Amino acid sequence: MLPLKTLFSYRKHWAHKLGIAPFLPMTREEMDVLGWDACDIILITGDAYVDHPSFAMAMIGRFLEAQGFRVGIIAQPDWSNVEDFQRLGEPTLFFGVTAGNMDSMVNRYTSDRRVRHNDAYTPHDEGGKRPDRAVIVYSQRCREAFKGAQVVVGGIEASLRRIAHFDYWSNKIRRSVLLDSKADMLVYGNGERAIAEIAHRAAAGEAIATMTGVRGTSRALRAVPDDYFLVDSTSIDTPGELAPDLNPYEVKDESESCGKAGGEDNEALQEPVAATVIRFDRHARKHPRDKQVIRLPSYEQVRDDRVLYAHASRVLHLETNPGNARALVQSHGDREVWIEPPPIPLSTAEMDGIFDLTFQRVPHPAYEGAKIPAYEMIRFSVNIMRGCFGGCTFCSITEHEGRVIQSRSEDSILREIEDIRDRVPGFTGVVSDLGGPTANMYRLSCKDPNIEKVCRRLSCVYPDICKNLNTDHTPLVNLYRKVRDLPGVKKVLIASGLRYDLAMRDKNYVRELVTHHVGGYLKIAPEHTEENALNRMMKPGIGAYDEFKKLFDKFSKEAGKEQYLIPYFIAAHPGTKDEDMMNLALWLKRNGFRADQVQAFLPSPMALATAMYHSGRNPLKGVKREGSEVVESPKGITQRRLHKAFLRYHDAENWPILREALKRMGRADLIGNGKRHLIPLFQPKGTGGAGEGKRGGKTRPFTTKYLHGGTGKNKGSSASKR
Repeated sequence: MLPLKTLFSYRKHWAHKLGIAPFLPMTREEMDVLGWDACDIILITGDAYVDHPSFAMAMIGRFLEAQGFRVGIIAQPDWSNVEDFQRLGEPTLFFGVTAGNMDSMVNRYTSDRRVRHNDAYTPHDEGGKRPDRAVIVYSQRCREAFKGAQVVVGGIEASLRRIAHFDYWSNKIRRSVLLDSKADMLVYGNGERAIAEIAHRAAAGEAIATMTGVRGTSRALRAVPDDYFLVDSTSIDTPGELAPDLNPYEVKDESESCGKAGGEDNEALQEPVAATVIRFDRHARKHPRDKQVIRLPSYEQVRDDRVLYAHASRVLHLETNPGNARALVQSHGDREVWIEPPPIPLSTAEMDGIFDLTFQRVPHPAYEGAKIPAYEMIRFSVNIMRGCFGGCTFCSITEHEGRVIQSRSEDSILREIEDIRDRVPGFTGVVSDLGGPTANMYRLSCKDPNIEKVCRRLSCVYPDICKNLNTDHTPLVNLYRKVRDLPGVKKVLIASGLRYDLAMRDKNYVRELVTHHVGGYLKIAPEHTEENALNRMMKPGIGAYDEFKKLFDKFSKEAGKEQYLIPYFIAAHPGTKDEDMMNLALWLKRNGFRADQVQAFLPSPMALATAMYHSGRNPLKGVKREGSEVVESPKGITQRRLHKAFLRYHDAENWPILREALKRMGRADLIGNGKRHLIPLFQPKGTGGAGEGKRGGKTRPFTTKYLHGGTGKNKGSSASKR
């Protein structure tokens, strides 16, 4: 295997002599000012162009610019015709296509499949500026605009659709977006390492569709290469002696790792589908790991067989550790979707190099000062790390960014804050967030790199925190103190979601956080109180929340501050019963919480919880035809609305459906006008009905707000990203 090539070790493309653009051009006029006759790479995005490291296309664009390429951006193009896709001319190398920072379907529709009328990534919060399934639509328009142009798709929408996947909005299994978009290559996960290799190889004259060995990519083939050993994992539960079930959370050496790709639940597999087929996964140990490929059940199989869908999901998730993951292949008719192993995580030096690139940190001047809500939220915040080892089954962060934490250096973070202080309009001395996918995983990793390379745990913190995980928050505490000491910085808030079970392993961190970095309210995510839901989420029990609250209250009192925790919860998650939501509502009332806006489970592509939702099986455990764990999911609109209504038990608009449900559940004792009752006996005039209520059914792409009423009075509110 060739040694890893670092991000900034490539010889720069010749166009680096032209210098750095003030903004990546969006028009031919801007290109003319820069002296460009063409762009080497044109990025198409469903977001407005904000030249800020929190916007993926700005990050990728500036990174490619640093590699010496001329990069243009077409932001939120009119997809009704090809003209907007021709405005910068034809790229000399390729189009890079993304739906934007959010999946276009999540951006466009609520969890009840209702059209949203706003879009936080668009000027003036205007909805309707991107199409459904934007990656497919944009790619098709690029092909129409320039016959023969090369197209690379990426971003979270493409990343989560790299194999055959359940699509919530059409309620069916869809093919890999690589095939539907007719792209030459798909980039998944953190894309810098892959896109640098693709760009330099393309500049050397290599066709993108035939590039091999680019980690973190997927491409379409006619057949599996002859020099690979194929581990067939296309069937389960055939007759014969079964291998014993293995614990997916037990860390063992590689030879005993859980989740055998050949199907931990069977030994007899389908007939060979390639020249060299390994019938049993244990035989794979005799062959070089980098020459093994696992055959997933085909698109047609998972489309027609829900149990095989759950099995495929389990196999894919067990092959996500960059240290030991193998290539995957999945047939779609006569085409093979080939998925290379995940990208190697970025080093601290590489992370610093990316974030130290030139960013204007403001929207492109073409927007003439229009408010872009997503930018307003993050313009004074700093991303200090990537990745998440939490593994929550409903979340897409792990599937997209990976489980290995990639952290920046203190110096790089401090330089960015000084840049914000000196250049960003409106900065008042308050840093709105130091975080990332989570607030407190900065520089946390496995104690032993050798264990990390072979580990197949789906989470480092569930069902308990792994004994091999370093939980020392000292580097994060030191960072907080250095940021607070910067001239011009008055306050540093932490707005990213806190993993409180992890924080409790380092009480000094909790004290530092509560004493200096809480602006009255701190959001955390128990997500539920009942084991039925929590076990399917891979979240700790509500007891962990209670323990953290004691620490939070203690340190708040010591600091002489009145501060509150703002927990948020998910309704209608797979495994959740009506009784579970009722018990959650009772917990909320006992603790004085009133949910303003609520979050219902939305089955995003490729998530483990989505596999539960569609298949009715639990892929966290061995998947079998008979005997594997069955998971029931709230699917009908009536039941989903009921679960959301329980979260807003205090809203009079929800009382009629709650009364009906409580009577049906045999819990009419909770209806009355006393303190022990959940809802009152009588309906106020002008309220009621079978709907969701005035606000009970509203959901936003990434905002959930809670009002704390610990003493029966409203104590305030706090907004949180979702």
